[in-house]
Amino acid sequence: MSACAAILAGGLLLICPAFLNGYPLLFSDSGAFLAQTVVPLMIWDKPWVYGPFAWLFHQHLSLWGTSLAQGVIVSHLIWLLARVLGRAAPGGHLLLCAALALGTTLPWSAALVMPDILAPVAVLAAVLLGWGWAALSPGERLWLILLGSVATASHLSHLPVMLALLLPALVMRLRWARCLAVLAPLAGGMLLLLATNIAGHGRIALSPHGSSFLLARLVADGPAARTIAARCPEAGWYLCDFAGRLPEDADVFLWAPDSPVNRTPEGIPIFLGGMLLAPEARIIVAETLWREPLSVLQAGLGNAWRQLLTAGIGDTLGNRHLDVAVRPRIAQGFPPSEVAGFDAALQRGAGLAQAGRAIAWLHPLVLLASLPLLAWGWWRGDARLRGLLLALVVAVLANALATGALSGVHARYQARIAWLLPLGAWLAVPRRRSPLLRG
Repeated sequence: MSACAAILAGGLLLICPAFLNGYPLLFSDSGAFLAQTVVPLMIWDKPWVYGPFAWLFHQHLSLWGTSLAQGVIVSHLIWLLARVLGRAAPGGHLLLCAALALGTTLPWSAALVMPDILAPVAVLAAVLLGWGWAALSPGERLWLILLGSVATASHLSHLPVMLALLLPALVMRLRWARCLAVLAPLAGGMLLLLATNIAGHGRIALSPHGSSFLLARLVADGPAARTIAARCPEAGWYLCDFAGRLPEDADVFLWAPDSPVNRTPEGIPIFLGGMLLAPEARIIVAETLWREPLSVLQAGLGNAWRQLLTAGIGDTLGNRHLDVAVRPRIAQGFPPSEVAGFDAALQRGAGLAQAGRAIAWLHPLVLLASLPLLAWGWWRGDARLRGLLLALVVAVLANALATGALSGVHARYQARIAWLLPLGAWLAVPRRRSPLLRG
């Protein structure tokens, strides 16, 4: 079997939940990303990156193109990682992809039409550039920089994760040129965000309205709610009218129709309330950080710890909001056969959730089993392997900190990247020269 055939077959294995479902997996936010090219529309709370990325592969014909591309991209990165370590073999690659598909959350993110899978894609691109540069061709280096830049820019939570990869590069004393290679996807992603925000929002900013999300987190944790209560009504903020009765859940604060963000004290609905609140949110967030820095830090670390321990597939398997948020976009921009495929999918009912629960119990066991192998690899491995393993562990920790502390604890946030630990454990296992695995 050739390398290309193994990578393609591995990509199919890595989106097996889509075949089980009968259609690519979807989340309520998938509709917003489809709207970026179907309408087209610059969504205020989402970078204009993943929508065009998905469009490259679906072309308003079928979402199967996006799901298949995501699986093949991840399969290719895993192949490159194995090749850098001198252990790439078609048979071994297929066995690894099958094991990851069965024992980790990877395929449930790869099959999902969301930027979730691009978080580990960005990490693997940076890791390969930093620790595998010499083993890559010039074309592969360029591909990883471009891919990593798009993946980094696809979601704002990816930025701190990619910045955190500088830590293992410095700890392992990589040369400055290699440290810059690790940061190349981050730099490219930031430039892409600046360019798209200038074009779409007329502002030079990485996140023109991101302060609303941070305010929601700080209100839910308490410090911002206390700031509003202490400074109102003298501050004259819009939220002063809601002091003492703000929602204690960040998602409710941002999205509920009757939230202060989306409805005035008189009961009048506010269109794009989160975007309109952003200027005031920046002021309240800054004052909260000044008033209660330790409380903010304590709450953030607590949320990060809970996020680290929360990695599952349950919150993306049902039909919640899909008929309202996603189906209209498919009907608007895709052939009738796509609507029929969406309607016939297991995800429309309870079938996909039941299938997910049947295998989900295995995922935490695989994660726990990977930890001693990671430690063994760190102890016995050479400098390159140790650097790779450290980078993967740092990425998983940084993802928990970025999503838990800055947004909120949701299972899919950690599920998208937790599988890097079992992948690292496989890298730590001594190479076996089996003729079967050499393909």
